[in-house]
Amino acid sequence: MQTKDKEQVKVKPPETPPLYWTEISDSVSRCFHFNPDGQLSMKLLDDSRSVIHRTVDSFLSKFFPSGYPYSVSEGYLRYTQFRALQHMTSAALSVLSTQSLLFAAGLRPTPAQATAVSWILKDGMQHVGKLICSNLGARMDSEPKSWRILADVLYDLGTGLEVLSPMCPHLFLEVAGLGNFAKGMAVVAARATRLPIYSSFAKEGNLSDLFAKGEAISTLFNVVGLGAGIFLASTVCSSMQGKLVVGPVLSVLHVYSVVEEMRAAPVNTLNPQRTAMIVADFLKAGKISSPADLRYGEDLLFTGRLIEDAGNVKVGRALRKVVKPSKLRELKEIFPEEKFLLCPGSKWVDMVLENNATGEDALRGWLVAAYAAQIEKSSHVPSASALQEAYDKMNDVFSPFLSELQAKGWHTDRFLDGTGSRFAW
Repeated sequence: MQTKDKEQVKVKPPETPPLYWTEISDSVSRCFHFNPDGQLSMKLLDDSRSVIHRTVDSFLSKFFPSGYPYSVSEGYLRYTQFRALQHMTSAALSVLSTQSLLFAAGLRPTPAQATAVSWILKDGMQHVGKLICSNLGARMDSEPKSWRILADVLYDLGTGLEVLSPMCPHLFLEVAGLGNFAKGMAVVAARATRLPIYSSFAKEGNLSDLFAKGEAISTLFNVVGLGAGIFLASTVCSSMQGKLVVGPVLSVLHVYSVVEEMRAAPVNTLNPQRTAMIVADFLKAGKISSPADLRYGEDLLFTGRLIEDAGNVKVGRALRKVVKPSKLRELKEIFPEEKFLLCPGSKWVDMVLENNATGEDALRGWLVAAYAAQIEKSSHVPSASALQEAYDKMNDVFSPFLSELQAKGWHTDRFLDGTGSRFAW
């Protein structure tokens, strides 16, 4: 009987008291606890910060990633400042161009007509420009900074044609169509290069947060730019002479802003130019440069330049143009286990990569070419002997070189050579 009574008695597990804790930072006290559904709730207990301090923190939380400045790479603030200026000037330019298009079409500048004209042109020639530019995506992966600058130059070119359209109203459709064609190409190039640029700042995998806050800043300063454009259109730029003065000034500011944006971005993927700069710094000073170290040294105009200290290596040329078929096997036998071929020439060294070559393979080939150039210059030994000696030297230093390179934040799992030609055995 007693046993049955014991079975009927249900022992209730002790209830777990709710978990509360308080966090105090920057004169703000917050109480945190978990709701029954498992969601974390926060209650503000005390905030003794000044109004200015609270306003600044509110602005940062809306327009900068969580954890800023520790959650982003170096240069993000400068990039954001010039991005804001770039969007403000482009928005102001768009107001002036729309006003000019309306005058050229013989319409009174009402908002409804501006929208109609804008959409008609965008849905026409602008889509053609987008389709043409979409074929160049691989080149944009390799050189996102240069293509981002080109995008804004094309945008200003298209806007400039629209601003000038009242001067030739009989060619309205041709001028406006060509302008939107250029702007269509600019839109694709700008959007395609946005992800590589944001990725370079995503220090803690916070790419979505960076993208969202970047769009918030773009939206804010687009609105400011539209307001400035409306003011200019109704005052200084109400005449064609005013547009011819203000338009070029806004375009110069616009392009200058995007150049400074790109110079501030520490892109951490390997392409021909950045690989050559890394190797040159390593051979000259024995140091490994980080993406932030190299950002201001990149040539954003002539991206295919040869760097003598890195062996004057040119990568991506077709194999049939680099070496004769009779010498192909001989070159491959010099480094049989490698995924690259080196073919020294009179002005530069051609490097051709296999289909599955990574950034590490490109770095190995570049180091061999650079060491071989040093050995030939100092010892005047034959090319074949110099390559073998350089290969041994590269193998001695490559493991610590690669480890430090990755520790600096470089992505060595791929090599972005645009539309460069590769080969397979």
